[in-house]
Amino acid sequence: MAAIVVPVEEFDLVVFGGTGDLSRRKLLPGLFHRFAAGQAPAGALIIGAARAALDRAGFRRFAREALEEFIAPEHRPEEKVAAFLEMLDYQQIDAEGEGGWPALGRKLKGREGRPRAFYLSVAPQIFGSICSRLGKARLVTPLTRVVVEKPLGRDLASARALNDQLAATFDEHQIYRIDHYLGKETVQNLMALRFANALFEPLWNAHHIDHVQITAAETVGVGARGGYYDKNGAIRDMVQNHLLQLLCLTAMEPPSHFDPDAVRDEKLKVLKALRPIDGAAVDTEIVRGQYSAGPEGPSYREEAGDPESATECFIAIKIGVDNWRWAGTPFYIRSGKRLKARHTEIAIRFRDAPHSIFGDAAGALRGNVLVITLQPNEGIELRLNIKEPGPGGMRIVSAPLDMSFGATVGAGFRMPDAYERLLMDVIRGDQTLFMRGDEVEAAWAWIDPVIAAFEKGRAAPCPYQPGGEGPMESHILLHRDGRRWREIA
Repeated sequence: MAAIVVPVEEFDLVVFGGTGDLSRRKLLPGLFHRFAAGQAPAGALIIGAARAALDRAGFRRFAREALEEFIAPEHRPEEKVAAFLEMLDYQQIDAEGEGGWPALGRKLKGREGRPRAFYLSVAPQIFGSICSRLGKARLVTPLTRVVVEKPLGRDLASARALNDQLAATFDEHQIYRIDHYLGKETVQNLMALRFANALFEPLWNAHHIDHVQITAAETVGVGARGGYYDKNGAIRDMVQNHLLQLLCLTAMEPPSHFDPDAVRDEKLKVLKALRPIDGAAVDTEIVRGQYSAGPEGPSYREEAGDPESATECFIAIKIGVDNWRWAGTPFYIRSGKRLKARHTEIAIRFRDAPHSIFGDAAGALRGNVLVITLQPNEGIELRLNIKEPGPGGMRIVSAPLDMSFGATVGAGFRMPDAYERLLMDVIRGDQTLFMRGDEVEAAWAWIDPVIAAFEKGRAAPCPYQPGGEGPMESHILLHRDGRRWREIA
């Protein structure tokens, strides 16, 4: 089986913050890969827009350096690089003033009949200003989309204010709130596994699933971002968006159709069914942590620049989904920095077999586990109980059944980065993998009471040694329920 590339039509894309880190690391390399694969047409126009005093040639030099830094030589033949750079233009612009807007309008004039996307790779504080100026400059067409990055607010009130700012210029169907986790191939395959196979969906409920674990572990600390990170913490940085989105895709009911609103309607129902955690429950169902100093570097508090910081860089939460499908099956989520490995996965742990016919000598029959790995190596694995090979009796062991789809597309296949898929979805006008405004607000409505409890001193962060699996208290969280975390590896 070969990977299929479906070209998109010619488009215009303006990247505000075009000389920033996201543009350099992800957007420009991702757009190049889609062009080299034959998906993005040569007639597309990509405009970088930023405060830097560059011209077209200067932006193309910036883009070439980005491609050379983040794309291996074998994936960037010079003829493709040269052709891609011809698609790039640049406009110096004042996002909060009047400078540059008439010139940007001239670059886009006469191109109203093609998809037009504005990617706001800038601080959220100026989303509203840019959107307002796009409207005043009459740059918003019926085929226009706007893409915004997290953070989408700091709480429910600010998220609502941001949604209002976007809605003042754009209709909801034009707004693409991006979460790069949802662009990963394995996340999309989670939906395919559930809804394209009769094997799994009948078992996808509390009667057959003991619990679900969602882990996002990083080896790096907060580093130079310490001051910024300390104002947000893991609950705002990871839980409110990435981890809750993965939980929703795991727990949602089958949508009536695979279209954007049908999928997002079901995710919204999950968010509204999350059991509230507030008051004393915060201390029993949530564990927070901060890494200590070690050979890898200084402690979290040192990097945050606050010796009294009570902000978490590790968090583990037991979450209940109060509906008929999941009542009694907990979802455990955790995320942390300076852990033993960089690893993100969703693990569905099925219930143990109700009875063993093989006797004590065969060993315990462990529940099957379906593991969807998002990074670093995307893949899917189902652990089954089988007979240990060889003579000498019946001994049962757990063995993996590899269902990795990556191996089916042949040697030399490069797994596309999540941004590549999401950028092309923006051009196609497909919002399935993007968050809707009411989703964002529902997530904050659940998170706000938890943050309020933190601010009152609940679930104070526990210190943990770097290079491990987080604070011991996070293991106790599961041990109380007779369960244990999967090893981070």
